[in-house]
Amino acid sequence: MPAKSRFTRLDAFTKTVEDARIRTTSGGIVTIVSLIVVIFLAWGEWRDYRRIVVHPELIVDKGRGERMEIHLNITFPRVPCELITLDVMDVSGEQQHGVQHGVTKTRLRPLSEGGGDIDSKAIALHAQDEAATHLDPSYCGACGGAAPPSTAKKPGCCNTCEEVREAYAQQGWAFGRGEGIEQCEREHYSEKLDEQRHEGCRIEGGLRVNKVVGNFHIAPGRSFSNGNMHVHDLKNYWDTPVKHTFTHTIHHLRFGPQLPDSLNKKLGTKNLPWTNHHLNPLDGTNQETDDVNFNYMYFIKIVPTSYLPLGWEKKWAGFREEHHAELGSFGASADGSVETHQYSVTSHKRSLSGGDDAAEGHQERLHAKGGIPGVFFSYDISPMKVINREEKAKSFLGFIAGLCAVVGGTLTVAAAVDRALFEGTVRLKKMRSKEL
Repeated sequence: MPAKSRFTRLDAFTKTVEDARIRTTSGGIVTIVSLIVVIFLAWGEWRDYRRIVVHPELIVDKGRGERMEIHLNITFPRVPCELITLDVMDVSGEQQHGVQHGVTKTRLRPLSEGGGDIDSKAIALHAQDEAATHLDPSYCGACGGAAPPSTAKKPGCCNTCEEVREAYAQQGWAFGRGEGIEQCEREHYSEKLDEQRHEGCRIEGGLRVNKVVGNFHIAPGRSFSNGNMHVHDLKNYWDTPVKHTFTHTIHHLRFGPQLPDSLNKKLGTKNLPWTNHHLNPLDGTNQETDDVNFNYMYFIKIVPTSYLPLGWEKKWAGFREEHHAELGSFGASADGSVETHQYSVTSHKRSLSGGDDAAEGHQERLHAKGGIPGVFFSYDISPMKVINREEKAKSFLGFIAGLCAVVGGTLTVAAAVDRALFEGTVRLKKMRSKEL
């Protein structure tokens, strides 16, 4: 008999000799069933370990000096492109009259002709088709009594109708049809207006704005500042035999980059009902009116939202400073993380002639007179930020612990069941032997 070591007294797993063990049919069945249960539960633990969940967090947004992109696609079937102006302004004092970078205007056929596209034009300062290249290089056109605009291609001159219009806008004068102005008559500006009277317009593209409280609006006529007031030249909008209205359809409006389709599917599962920031509440909005002097306002609350994929820290830590501006300004980073915005919106509409909303069942709601016809979007930035972070549902140690619990728990329950079956069988045999 081998000598006992000092650890023999600590053995918690006492053994029985082979001759003392009893093997039964029920024990074999229980063993097979328990093995199947262990394999099934172990596979579930493995799948749970491999599963990736999206964990939402709410923090205070500490970003500073960031910019934000606005992507829009809006159709105005009853206002021609020549009369529509897009303006942006914010509380920082920055104003961008007639935004012209990243925005495209598409002329649309009249509704009676189906409203199809006529042509599309990316609006840009000093476009080649507007440049007076056919004129004598020494030519310097007059500005109709106004001071030459700072944006003129030839300083101190107004060589195109567009530059004369800009000079009038900076002076705060109404421009009209350009009759009697050499440059506009040469370019047939009034004829172009008449040609487009029955057309519609679609505005689409992107704006880059400061990430502060502000607004952007689409209104008729060229805009300009008169003291502290923002004014539009509405002469061509009102003085026309054709009735223009700001009936519009918002096909798409979002703030920041669109999430990839693969991510939308991941966030849109039934197990994650809270993830709806890939939905834009104004998409597909349609508003109709027959009133020429009608104003639509959308009050938007923007919530900064981040999506951080699994393992983004390893890719991001090495070049955080290099990509910080890109992540904050443009929204998408090379490491797969996305900075975007979700928003909620409330809308308001009114006639500029005043009155109430008796037609809609709200006679107590009175509207003030005055204003500018058009579509206005006022946005406010939330100080809170939502972070959706990908994480593993279980760590490796948690997986090992769960696996041990599965094996140990299943074997313990199986042993108890086998013991109960064995004891029951023995007692039945004893009862039968007594009866005999």
